Amino acid sequence: MSALAVDEQRELDAKDGGSSTTFVTNGSAASNDNAADSTEQVDAATPPTATVERPSRLASSSSSSSRLPHGVSRKGWFTETETMWPGQKFSLALEEFSADKSILFHEQSDYQEILVFRSAQYGNVLCLDGVIQLTERDEFGYHEIMVHVPLFAHPNPRTVCVVGGGDGGCLREILRHDSVERVVLVEIDPMVVHVAKQFFASSTASPANFSDPRVEIVHQDAAMFIDQCENEFDIILGDTSDPIGPAESLFQPEFYKSMYQALRPGGIVCVQAECFWIHLDFISDLVACCADMFETAEYATTMVPTYPCGQIGFVLGCKQRVNTCRRPIQRQSSLNEQAILKQLKWYSFDQHLAAFTLPPFVLERLDVAYEDPFAQNNTDVSSINAD
Repeated sequence: MSALAVDEQRELDAKDGGSSTTFVTNGSAASNDNAADSTEQVDAATPPTATVERPSRLASSSSSSSRLPHGVSRKGWFTETETMWPGQKFSLALEEFSADKSILFHEQSDYQEILVFRSAQYGNVLCLDGVIQLTERDEFGYHEIMVHVPLFAHPNPRTVCVVGGGDGGCLREILRHDSVERVVLVEIDPMVVHVAKQFFASSTASPANFSDPRVEIVHQDAAMFIDQCENEFDIILGDTSDPIGPAESLFQPEFYKSMYQALRPGGIVCVQAECFWIHLDFISDLVACCADMFETAEYATTMVPTYPCGQIGFVLGCKQRVNTCRRPIQRQSSLNEQAILKQLKWYSFDQHLAAFTLPPFVLERLDVAYEDPFAQNNTDVSSINAD
């Protein structure tokens, strides 16, 4: 678990306690103590509709307590303070500060503290261990770039694995592509999925997406799941939280080796890779690690106002393919491309190119040789995933 905010409101901060959370799995009840054992894993042989359902009393889990979640003050502000960005804080005003109206959900899962609140300007906000994961107002700036850059850079993406992503944002974007036949969502914490379905159903977590017949949901440590896969996915997306707590193992070299093994020839991996304003050393190491294993390694960027410094990036690597991910690929058929583009708020082919346009101080540190994005793409992709 990551370090939580410690400030002048410390004496007001406390986790909800005393009540037991109940999961319902295939009609049977299990206490929170055994939630990890009772949580269902859905594989190719199990219908996606058999995922764990959470009881309706979920929304009232925090309203019974007068105590406040970490980072929330009685003045009506949530303040994010995290050890990965020392010396700075980010705050959002709550729409109506009361346990019944502003704090929608607050509970400790088996893996992390989960908080959902209604903000004054950014809609519903999801926080894990005191760190903002998404807001309804700006989440598309992250999810659209993370998904559509690798999918539009691949000639025929049919199988996709999402590591993390329990909020449903990546799933929503992937399912826009008609070429995709199978999506495996590997989210270690089932409570994240349940919370997303209840409080973000109109944005990232439409129930229709989670019940789509192409979708399989697995509640398992992603490092263990990926390690068991070989030559299975065209795209792997690392939609993870920061490299501390439950996601720490997903930023180790062993995990990148496993992802390379799990990709099909010509496959692409795209993982969340932090902010170049404050994490450039970490990003440089991550790109170098990816470059040691993949034929190409690149860093793309996007803007998200509620993330540290308003910027976050992604590391992309290609397996057995030497052309760049910097350009949308020229496919033999449109594969509903124009219909997808008309639905999007942030991604476009111009934004695709712009995502790889990095300032000189970043390029110098990453030591990555980027080719001209407007050069003619002469790569022959006819043999990639042609079967």
